[in-house]
Amino acid sequence: MTRAASHTIMLALMLAASAIVLQAQPAAAQDGKADDGAEVFKKCRACHDVGPGAKNKVGPLLNDIVGRPAGSIEGFNYSDANKAAGGTGLVWTDDVLFKYLENPLTFMQGTKMAFAGLKDEQDRRDVIAYLKTFTKK
Repeated sequence: MTRAASHTIMLALMLAASAIVLQAQPAAAQDGKADDGAEVFKKCRACHDVGPGAKNKVGPLLNDIVGRPAGSIEGFNYSDANKAAGGTGLVWTDDVLFKYLENPLTFMQGTKMAFAGLKDEQDRRDVIAYLKTFTKK
């Protein structure tokens, strides 16, 4: 087995374990305010799009992100880390998004998302509540 393959398998196992732990925690976005999240999301708009007519940009469109498996938007060129996470069952739940958005580079080592994260817990709750307004599920 090559070193790269070994690293990918190790990353996939770590992400799967993280998803299990995070899904067992209480819902992170229950106290979020979508209106405030719309303001926070302005930090995300350079790379991500939501709403009617949303398209992939530098990052994938975020309609229906809540409940979607990682790395699953058709036609978007995800990092190997993101594809591996989806392949091991990582789903973007409220709780997983809450942890990911705190520091994407730490949560998913190897991600292409070059964003320092949202350190404020309420900002994360609010942006998740906002994203849920674009989720049909």
